[in-house]
Amino acid sequence: MLDIKFVRENPEAVKENIKKKFQDHKLVLVDEVIAEDRELRTVQQEADQLRSRRKTVSKEIGGLMKQGKKEEAEAVKKEVAGIAGKLEELSARENELRESVTARMMQIPQMIDPSVPVGKDDSENVELERFGEPLIPAFDVPYHTEIMETFDGIDLNSAGRVSGNGFYYLMGDIARLHSAILSYARDFMIDRGFTYVIPPYMIRSNVVTGVMSFAEMDGMMYKIEGEDLYLIGTSEHSMIGKFIDQILDEKNLPYTYTSYSPCFRKEKGAHGIEERGVYRIHQFEKQEMIVVCKPKDSADWFKKLYMNTVDFFRTLDVAVRTLECCSGDLADLKVKSVDVEAWSPRQKKYFEVGSCSNLGDAQARRLKIRVRGEDGNKYFAHTLNNTCVAPPRMLIAFLENNLQADGSVLIPEALQPYMGGKTRIEPKVKG
Repeated sequence: MLDIKFVRENPEAVKENIKKKFQDHKLVLVDEVIAEDRELRTVQQEADQLRSRRKTVSKEIGGLMKQGKKEEAEAVKKEVAGIAGKLEELSARENELRESVTARMMQIPQMIDPSVPVGKDDSENVELERFGEPLIPAFDVPYHTEIMETFDGIDLNSAGRVSGNGFYYLMGDIARLHSAILSYARDFMIDRGFTYVIPPYMIRSNVVTGVMSFAEMDGMMYKIEGEDLYLIGTSEHSMIGKFIDQILDEKNLPYTYTSYSPCFRKEKGAHGIEERGVYRIHQFEKQEMIVVCKPKDSADWFKKLYMNTVDFFRTLDVAVRTLECCSGDLADLKVKSVDVEAWSPRQKKYFEVGSCSNLGDAQARRLKIRVRGEDGNKYFAHTLNNTCVAPPRMLIAFLENNLQADGSVLIPEALQPYMGGKTRIEPKVKG
């Protein structure tokens, strides 16, 4: 959410930002919020004047009574009562305007970084850099679920009967690989100085609206019936929520966390053939990175975070590339975002396995996460998040890039300690 003062003083810049995000239907919000903010300030000023008048005349009542001027005292009492009634009306209007201004402000997108390329959707994202040589096997690589089935490692049919589409059973070596990758990711991030955290998997609605836009919330979050609780779609939600309504000491910044959690998502909408199997699902696990820092440091942390993911994938012999998200592909709270994509030997192209986002002060402003500087002044923190690894998609990349012609899968050296020292796993069912 933007600073209302910024919107008030820079309406054309805010509108231009909305146009860059191809959300022209939101342009009217700028004029509406400025008009309501103007009225709100007028109402507040009138109320302050009335409170001051009430305080002044209230003091007169006692003096008039002492002087025996009962009629004058009664007249003043009537004026005080009239002021009280008017204040009640103004208070109701003030609350109404404040709620309306806040609702509109929460729909106006964050100002994107000047370096963000302008584009309508993800087809116009810009490649930044490639890392590692893409693997081109001399044999056809099967679809990822077919690879898993040779290890007797997945059961989608049973999951469908138990939970419906978008769920799975992972078993045997494939389940072990899943857990091994998460454990390795945990230790990888701890070795880079991040504090390991297991957060709550449910959060209240005020945290939900603090960390994401309404559109994201509707398309992602599962609500717990009868309670003010939502299942998290990523641990970023509860990790940033950890700081709600707090004033942080500047000397303790930055906070750098790596958090593990299961994630739950509605995943609304139709998806293509390449997104069946375990690519796009309702339940998965993830190792995340979260940083809360000073505004001047957020750009540096942004690159550090997505390079952590690049480095992690390279230790597992998977070629990756980084992709700058264009303006139209940025969620409303994001200032800048870079996707990390892994190479798919089967598709012979890259696909998304993680996303790194700088949200500036958007989440901090919504959640009232402030920092007290050395000079005693307060300012809003900057928040960033990044996927280290989400094993379902990572499993796809890992299996395709380490599959051998005989159907076995090599285990890279970095992962071997988490797989009981195994250097490869062998299929149980021959293809």
